[in-house]
Amino acid sequence: MASRARTILLVLVVCSALAPSNAVIPAGGGAASLGAIFNVLSFGAKTGHSYSTLAFVKAWRAACDFNGKARVFVPAGDFTLAETIFQGPCKNPNPIFHVVGNLKAVTDVSEYAGQGWITFDTVDGLIITGGGTIDGQGQVLWQYNDCKTNPSCVHLPASVKFNNVRNAKIKSINFLNSMGFHMHITNSYLVRVHSTKITAPVDSPNTDGIHISKSQTVKIARSIIRTGDDCVSIGQGATNITINQVTCGPGHGISVGSLGKYDNEMDVRGLIVKNCTLLATTNGVRIKTYAGSDPSAAAGLLFKDIRMEGVKNPIIIDQNYGRKGSSPSQVKIIDVVYDNIYGTSVSPVAISLTCSSSVPCKNVRFSNINLKHVAGNLDLKSECVNANVQSFGLQVPALCK
Repeated sequence: MASRARTILLVLVVCSALAPSNAVIPAGGGAASLGAIFNVLSFGAKTGHSYSTLAFVKAWRAACDFNGKARVFVPAGDFTLAETIFQGPCKNPNPIFHVVGNLKAVTDVSEYAGQGWITFDTVDGLIITGGGTIDGQGQVLWQYNDCKTNPSCVHLPASVKFNNVRNAKIKSINFLNSMGFHMHITNSYLVRVHSTKITAPVDSPNTDGIHISKSQTVKIARSIIRTGDDCVSIGQGATNITINQVTCGPGHGISVGSLGKYDNEMDVRGLIVKNCTLLATTNGVRIKTYAGSDPSAAAGLLFKDIRMEGVKNPIIIDQNYGRKGSSPSQVKIIDVVYDNIYGTSVSPVAISLTCSSSVPCKNVRFSNINLKHVAGNLDLKSECVNANVQSFGLQVPALCK
């Protein structure tokens, strides 16, 4: 036992020598699991309305540059941050951002020059956890969102933007009232989001729960998303995306797109949406593209084991969602499967497929669909334009040809 104690003491002495003076090195068995702890309070962060942006960046820099396991620790309390960038790459192989308290955004829109309030850029092995809340305080700024009437509008910043992040985990975090998107994942690889809760009012503009673009292998699971826009939106260049056990609503549903708004967009390929529940959403599962778009594709999409309750448009493809010009959309929609989708529809048109006359939807398959009107006394119908469709098994409503 004496020898073991001397060994532990030696490890702590070595770690203490390597760590900055304001790092906490846990004693005993905790040292192996937690590594160095960089508490934002030790770097000058203060609770309340004082800006703590610089203190958070200093704590991140210390943890990121630590040569071993380390975490930034945000204790209980409210911390106010302006635009904050946590920059990598890090020496720390798995930097942890451990949030117990509440992060609150500065509500002066002039404080934000970029697309994110909090940005993690070029970080490998990132873990964000702790049960705390990331509060964008968007209710103060939504009045300045004019995107419904201004096609050239500037979107308000996302609460958290992940750019060039690899092998990341976001778990047990609450997101509240983002200014723009709650989470934006872009140019990233292998990002896992689970056990999160995202909340904003049903009338909040452009508050998508999670937007994914130009990223590969993103997995979202066991989460609750209630917003004023899409619960999850899949943008250009998203490949190998899985959405599993997500409860969505209110909001605009789970959407692929909109695609084709910008020049030379990348394809969307490989999406699985399964075991999800949609509650009183405007749309259920939706694919939306711009007319007048450049050529691209959305291919290999599976929507399986999905429950709809009081959804306005349960299954919808809309290739006239937005317009860049007068010509039809050039986004090819290919190999789409809807399997075991059931529940209730508010609209009498439970399945609406409005595809492009230039590139009709190909190989769209339905299997075991059972949708009924929410009132129970109205027969539902389906509508198809420029769509090559097939059905197998139960099909309620009957599928248009």
